[in-house]
Amino acid sequence: MSRPLILASGSPRRKQLLSQLGLTFDVRVSDIDETPFNAESPVDYVERLSREKAASISSQVDRETIVLAADTTVVLEGNILGKPESKEHGVNMLMALSDTSHLVLTGVSVTGGNRFCTLTVETEVKFRKLTRREVLWYWDTGEPQDKAGSYGLQGIGAAFVESLSGSYSNVIGLPLSETIDLLRGFGVACLGQEEFEVDVRQSNG
Repeated sequence: MSRPLILASGSPRRKQLLSQLGLTFDVRVSDIDETPFNAESPVDYVERLSREKAASISSQVDRETIVLAADTTVVLEGNILGKPESKEHGVNMLMALSDTSHLVLTGVSVTGGNRFCTLTVETEVKFRKLTRREVLWYWDTGEPQDKAGSYGLQGIGAAFVESLSGSYSNVIGLPLSETIDLLRGFGVACLGQEEFEVDVRQSNG
């Protein structure tokens, strides 16, 4: 039997992605300050937040329970674009992304017992040239208002994307391939893999 698993996120998108792996898990939301530190790099930022989210929930459960957490941000020319604070902020972010390439970074952390593993996955996204009129229309749909970079690839925002290089699920909020490897390393069976297979891999690794 696979170890108990908790997703430390209230994101419905991460919940849906994790469910695609055939996993049974609980959801608990961690409440942490997501303000970047001064001069903190985007990679350090998403890794720190994912670790803090995982640690905050892990401290509330027993040692056998595995906690998975993630944090996703959009990076344009080295600058972190978080969730929009207002309509003006969101529209300005989208216009800045117009006709250019940006990075989407997700830090993923898994912890259980005394072990803690963190990694970052990077995807490059190229937007087509946007008009202000369509950006304003998009904002009024409500979709971009709770998303880093003010867009959602899994929804209407996909119409803005000209090309993508890397993990598609990473842009939505959880890189599935890398998450599978992390979870299996902690004894969580994914995609029908039996627990004894995970144990063999761990003992040989």
